[in-house]
Amino acid sequence: MKKNVIETVLGAVVIGVAVLFLAFSYSSADIGSTDGYEISARFSGIGALSVGDKVVVSGVKVGQVTRITLDPETYLADVYLDIQNDKKFPEDTAAFISSESLLGGLYMQLEPGASDEMIEAGGVIEYTQAPQNLEQLLGQFIFSLQGNDEEK
Repeated sequence: MKKNVIETVLGAVVIGVAVLFLAFSYSSADIGSTDGYEISARFSGIGALSVGDKVVVSGVKVGQVTRITLDPETYLADVYLDIQNDKKFPEDTAAFISSESLLGGLYMQLEPGASDEMIEAGGVIEYTQAPQNLEQLLGQFIFSLQGNDEEK
């Protein structure tokens, strides 16, 4: 009987620590909505960009990716961004999908332009660049090396 009480108490402690860990992880992950305004951008490819990825300007987080859809007419990826209300960007802002590291992870990089007009809520970023596909670049490099070997 004494062994069952100890196991029960120990199990409750483990569950309590797990709940505290999950609560801390959720609060520190900053995955909640920024309660800002939504803008979108169209890309020919988005790589592994996903909902919840951060949107940064000069390394500072200003929002997050809220949804990604496929336009059935143009077959372009529509990426919707939730931007903090106090951040406004010129109409000629450019959007790039960049890698966080060689191990993976993507984020949206915004490069503000110089226009006097600002992107309104529901607006579209016109200038975009899809991420570089590392596998495709390596394949092209290897193929180009094989071509040089055959010429010699």
